[in-house]
Amino acid sequence: MARSILVEGPSTAAALGERLDLTPAAVRRHLDQLVAEGAVEAREPRPLAHRGRGRPAKVFALTERGREGFDQRYDDLAALALRFLRETGGEEAVKAFAQQRVAFIEERFDEAAAARPELSPAEVLAGIFTEEGYAAAVRSLPVVAEQRAGEQLCQQHCPVSHVAHEFPQLCEAETEAIGRVLGRHVQRLATIAHGDGVCTTCIPTVPRDITTTSHETTKEKVTS
Repeated sequence: MARSILVEGPSTAAALGERLDLTPAAVRRHLDQLVAEGAVEAREPRPLAHRGRGRPAKVFALTERGREGFDQRYDDLAALALRFLRETGGEEAVKAFAQQRVAFIEERFDEAAAARPELSPAEVLAGIFTEEGYAAAVRSLPVVAEQRAGEQLCQQHCPVSHVAHEFPQLCEAETEAIGRVLGRHVQRLATIAHGDGVCTTCIPTVPRDITTTSHETTKEKVTS
């Protein structure tokens, strides 16, 4: 059940029961155990997520302790190394490291997009991030003025969230790389590193008259 919450994000008891084919009693029993262990906590849903009548159902999200069960990245050692890098090389050295760490995004995007032409660019990114342990997915934003407002890239897990809490350069470099491969400005709305249940990046729809901007063109501008 904890893995289902990890992959799909904060979920109601009903959604968990449907995904895992469990009875309400079984779901409640598992959730009570996870809450008692401190691996899961109940949260009020966001206002926009509730559209019906009556009191909205609570959602269950992984806590930091719950995420630790899936993450064996030696966070303490990584944090010590980055502190040493900051002390000896300054903030620019940390920034350079952060950019190098997310180089896989740009290195793999074109090939992944060519291999799966039926996917949107955001969906291609979700696949790349999932392969790196981020459990990513894409959600569509509402239609405004007969045009979809865009998409959200949602990362239900962050392998470096503990370190990124102290070194936000890791999140910043990731967001910048996403913007470069998509050839547009993107906005990070939430991060696990700062206590949110999911890392969320808003990817706005590009107006039709500028959709010719390519990843290659963007890379040329960055390197020139």
